[in-house]
Amino acid sequence: MAPRFASVDDYIASYPEDTRSQLAGVRRTIREAAPHAAEKISYGMATFTVDGKPLIYYAGWKNHVGLYPVPTGDPEFEDAIGPYRRAKDTVRFPINRPVPLELISEITELCLQRRAAIAEATES
Repeated sequence: MAPRFASVDDYIASYPEDTRSQLAGVRRTIREAAPHAAEKISYGMATFTVDGKPLIYYAGWKNHVGLYPVPTGDPEFEDAIGPYRRAKDTVRFPINRPVPLELISEITELCLQRRAAIAEATES
């Protein structure tokens, strides 16, 4: 059974230093892009939420840091994210290389835009 964490701080602290450092950078970058978002643990992963609904999850693994879900973007974005995309809506950033934080910021912005579009469509 996977461990349960009381907070995102506890979650991040449970990892080795190299993973902890990358998770902290991802967390800080998402926080800067979505300062109004709340944090919690959901499905055993660190999660940012907006209006109580998940915006983006991030998780540490043995060899990578994962981010979910990752929406599609324009061709330039898709070229930049291509080396990290592992599934339709998943990216993996290897632990042995610096996480491209500017890309994390773009991903967060796309998630916020998608959320706003969904909210607008349901209000109509």
